[in-house]
Amino acid sequence: MAENNRQDRSAPDNTRRKKGPGVLKVLQSVLAGAFGVQSSKRHQEDFSSHSPWPYIIAGIIFTVGFVVALALIVSWVLAGQ
Repeated sequence: MAENNRQDRSAPDNTRRKKGPGVLKVLQSVLAGAFGVQSSKRHQEDFSSHSPWPYIIAGIIFTVGFVVALALIVSWVLAGQ
């Protein structure tokens, strides 16, 4: 009986869903894409992903954060004059 349980645990589970990209991978891809230094290998991995939504959402958040940061820096510099 114990051997059957071990065999069941070690057998590959084909019913599991393939997970999407992790947060770190999405963040790395968005930052590399924003600065134009993304490798073609990573580019292909990103486009072979099941859903583009994590990349779209991360890109929008990055863009909004970048614009807000620039606006704050400009207002800080102009206030110092």
